[in-house]
Amino acid sequence: MTTTFRGVIPPVLTPLDESGAFDEPAFERLVERLVARGVHGLFVLGSSGEVAFLSDAERARVLASAVRIAAGRVPVIAGVNEMTPARVIGQVRLAEAAGADAIVATAPYYARPSAAETESHFRAIAAATSLPVFAYDVPVRVHSKLDPAMLVRLGAEGVIVGVKDSSGDDVAFRRLVMANRAAGSPLVIFTGHEVVVDGALLAGADGVVPGLGNVDPARYVELFDAAAAGDWTRAKAVQDELAELFEIVFQASGVSGEAAGLGAFKSALAHLGVLSSNRMSAPVPSLDDATVARIAAIVDRSAPAF
Repeated sequence: MTTTFRGVIPPVLTPLDESGAFDEPAFERLVERLVARGVHGLFVLGSSGEVAFLSDAERARVLASAVRIAAGRVPVIAGVNEMTPARVIGQVRLAEAAGADAIVATAPYYARPSAAETESHFRAIAAATSLPVFAYDVPVRVHSKLDPAMLVRLGAEGVIVGVKDSSGDDVAFRRLVMANRAAGSPLVIFTGHEVVVDGALLAGADGVVPGLGNVDPARYVELFDAAAAGDWTRAKAVQDELAELFEIVFQASGVSGEAAGLGAFKSALAHLGVLSSNRMSAPVPSLDDATVARIAAIVDRSAPAF
């Protein structure tokens, strides 16, 4: 592995125009803003990128755009989430063709794999590509939790290079970090949390993949830098500021998690002039005007940081 993966790697949103089509100019503004504010990489086609709603053609276009805009300044990591190994490998081919630097795969879903089948799943993906493979631990999406011992074993054997942990299970995360350290740290480990990043970094995480980083990348970079310097007082203070901004995801009611969370991120970025629209992928509704106004008020209170 020649590319170094660490630091702040936001899961990049996929902007849509009012017709629901991929808004490439808005995507370019978003990516340029992220790079300008010091992020260390881009995770494209993750949950925050609405990957589940995109056709293969749309996924290919988003990936190609990300690689073109990043232009080698930061690595582009591509989500290749699909139900079974054969379908994942089809997504891997899209990532390879686009020029991605690494891929991220979940456990199988819809299919209900055993622990042994999940391990075979990751081995099959790694055997099918020369790209570095990250395991994406996201039980809320796939309904199974990745075993820390399996992950460290796959890392020690060179099957995977890292883990994005979005499990929300802080005990399992700590066990993974400790087991990885005891094995000589074969994995790079990222937390997907937005509001306990300081704790994850203190425990030994190598970085963070925060959806809120689309809105406020600069403070996540500041948080990471403070932790790297051992300034935990500053790290906690910045994390508290980000937790206040994260209140935007709680402003909607009676809608799905996609609409409330990703809709809040898109609404905030539209308010800041980065996106042209807060449009979501069908059938997810865009947030209503009253909710958008509450989100804008929270963003405005944090405006100096942007």
